[in-house]
Amino acid sequence: MSDSSRDTAEGAGWGAAERGAYSALLPQRTEKLSWLSPKTLWAARNGVLASWFGDPTGRTRGRWVAQRAAAGAPADKVIRRDDPDRFSFLVIGDTGEGGDPQYAVVPGLLEAGRDTRFAVLASDVIYPVGSADDYGTKFFRPYRDYQAPIYAIPGNHDWYEDLGGFMRVFCDDAPPLPPEPAPRPLTPAWLRSLLWHRPRPDDGRHLDEARKMRSAPAQQAVQPGPYWAVDAGPVRIIGIDTGLLGTVDAAQGAWLREVSAGPRPKILVTGSPLYVDGEHHPCPIEGGGTVDDIVRDPGHHYVAAIGGDIHNYQRYPVDVDGRTVQYVVAGGGGAFTHATHTIPRVSVAGVTEQDFRCYPLRGDSLAFYSGLYGRRLRLRRFFTLTEAEATAVVAERLGIRPGRAPGTTARVTRRTRLVAGLLGTGRRPDRRKRFRLPVRKIYTQLFSPGSATYSPPFFKCFLRLDVTPDAIRLRCHAATGNRAQEVDPPVEDEVTIPLP
Repeated sequence: MSDSSRDTAEGAGWGAAERGAYSALLPQRTEKLSWLSPKTLWAARNGVLASWFGDPTGRTRGRWVAQRAAAGAPADKVIRRDDPDRFSFLVIGDTGEGGDPQYAVVPGLLEAGRDTRFAVLASDVIYPVGSADDYGTKFFRPYRDYQAPIYAIPGNHDWYEDLGGFMRVFCDDAPPLPPEPAPRPLTPAWLRSLLWHRPRPDDGRHLDEARKMRSAPAQQAVQPGPYWAVDAGPVRIIGIDTGLLGTVDAAQGAWLREVSAGPRPKILVTGSPLYVDGEHHPCPIEGGGTVDDIVRDPGHHYVAAIGGDIHNYQRYPVDVDGRTVQYVVAGGGGAFTHATHTIPRVSVAGVTEQDFRCYPLRGDSLAFYSGLYGRRLRLRRFFTLTEAEATAVVAERLGIRPGRAPGTTARVTRRTRLVAGLLGTGRRPDRRKRFRLPVRKIYTQLFSPGSATYSPPFFKCFLRLDVTPDAIRLRCHAATGNRAQEVDPPVEDEVTIPLP
């Protein structure tokens, strides 16, 4: 097995490594998506409008579900497969930017997933707004050689065009919804409708051609709607749709309670993680209760909850009344990397730094972003930290043992401390109240780079889950964009989850 980032700097992708073969998979012309572009931000405005003028996602989702039911989708929304008691599947989150970071995941995914029975895309299948015509280069082309079905749950970006593209691709070419009556003038709904982003009238004109890239019978999958359950071997995998704002409507909440009942072990896949960045986000359900209430109910037998939306890997083993539920963030499938060095020292729900895992390691994250901002601001000599310097300063600020030894030459200087602070590096809980520059929120939300880097290491990842009647082995595989990690994708984290 090849070195991981926890073993060596080379295992993390640093150094003079051979670039991977993923670039041969890229289309000849690739539009480079930037989240700093006003055009992109304006197209993706529906989330902001929903937060200002009311969120229509629940009503629209209900109309999609009703349409699928009328077309013959199973009422319980359960996909019943014939997998054996021992099988494997993949989980990939936040994939569809269509550039180098997404395609860099593909060779390792095909290598590690060659014997898997299916894959699940967890959130944000297509950026920036879920357009149907983007599926060619951002879904069908990258995964054309994966010879098994792919199921998906939408993320907020898939909802920016009211889920039309997603429903056409994953739900039996569902036709567009008929228009709704115009809202009353001068109401919040009316104001929202004036500014609402909608798909182009001819969106999807290239979809039939794109489908030919995944046309083999073994690759086909039809799901009953934007949320579903899959009975596979001894487990039930439940995928929920958290819409634009990370919430669940009342009808979906009632369905979730129904399909969660019973002794069968269950895994939740959700567009919004329940534990992330050292915080608990239980995900409210319209009408009362939360998704995490359902996960924690001992009668539902959940063993893991996997969420996308945040573009890295994190794992929180939470004790729930004497049993451990693995809460996982798995959004490293292709979109720009969200920093991990901004995560404060973890202490949440009994989970401490000793139990917490993340990828990229915080030091690698800080080194990655210091180089990026050094180039952007043309201050490379000041901003750029070596991976050893970044690892050392993160360990000092958080008071933790580094995930990888920083080396004897690493020194924590005034410059490294200043750069770490400017780039939002987390602190120990007892030091959070001290004065520091208020840059963390600005850094992580306003200045996230988009796909600003097109050379390794990318710090992408995907999950492989091996299921047996007694346990599930969950492994997080890294994809750096370097050849060594393509041929033998390193395991960045591994945990065995016993089944009840």
